[in-house]
Amino acid sequence: MDLVEIAPQAKPPVCKIIDHGKFLYEQQKRDKIQKKKQHVTILKEIRLHPNTDTHDFNFKARHAEKFLEEGNKVKVAVIFKGRELAYKEHGLELLNKFIEAVQEFAKVEQPPKFEGRIMSTILAPTKIKKKS
Repeated sequence: MDLVEIAPQAKPPVCKIIDHGKFLYEQQKRDKIQKKKQHVTILKEIRLHPNTDTHDFNFKARHAEKFLEEGNKVKVAVIFKGRELAYKEHGLELLNKFIEAVQEFAKVEQPPKFEGRIMSTILAPTKIKKKS
């Protein structure tokens, strides 16, 4: 048996006479259960090009919907190559169209912004599907 300080912040500090090994084991068990219950958000990325066709666009939008339903955030990036850089407005139109396509599943966390050759936005899920 050991004298273990349970609550050092309390006035006066709380101590108990217990088996220290058993106390540590139970504390680790509680921490493990808490860690198991917390939800970790993952950032998934979907890449598009300014001249992405409608079928490919719809395919990627469905993937984004699936990611958002699982509770993950989605980064949608439009990548410009070569002379495509002269038509940045096509990329912005594409991102706005994408946001519109998944608006019932997501809200815009970061509006579209341009960095180097990539224009991107981040979407967060509006509702998270519960795992049974």
